[in-house]
Order: sequence, then C-alpha cells, then structure tokens
Amino acid sequence: MFKATIFVTLKDSVLDPQGVAVKGSLHSLGFVQVQDVRIGKRLEVLLDSESREQAEEQVQAMCEKLLANPVIENFAYEVEEVA
Repeated sequence: MFKATIFVTLKDSVLDPQGVAVKGSLHSLGFVQVQDVRIGKRLEVLLDSESREQAEEQVQAMCEKLLANPVIENFAYEVEEVA
C-alpha cells in the first residue's frame, strides 16, 4: 500500500485572487511583513499498487487527467509506502 501526497498550485503567471484577499487580511491584522500569498490544495490518495514505480505512474496520470488543470496549475507529489 502506498500513500501519495499531491500538491496543486496555480502557476506563477496566473492571478490568485484568493491569495490576494488573504494577503490583505493578514496585512489588516498587522502581519505587514507578508509579501505574497498563493493558495493551493493538498490531496492524499491511498493506492494498492504492486510497486512504488507503479504508484508514481498512476499518480502522475491522475494529476494530468483530473486533479490538476495543466493550463493554469502545477502539481508535485510524494509517494511513500504505508503499512
């Protein structure tokens, strides 16, 4: 069994209105040292794969086909074996 932790974020060239709103709120709370905020998502997926390589191939395909929009988002993932 493998657990994949997937991180999806907007590309740097894409405006992040949610991040801008959070940055403004942090500034209004006195955290004026905050220079930028980017919002993303973290997903955990359990896979019953025979090998780490197979699990990584499956996660890559999931990200490309469904979990991330390649036009505006980047993704990264970590795969670890779990008991």
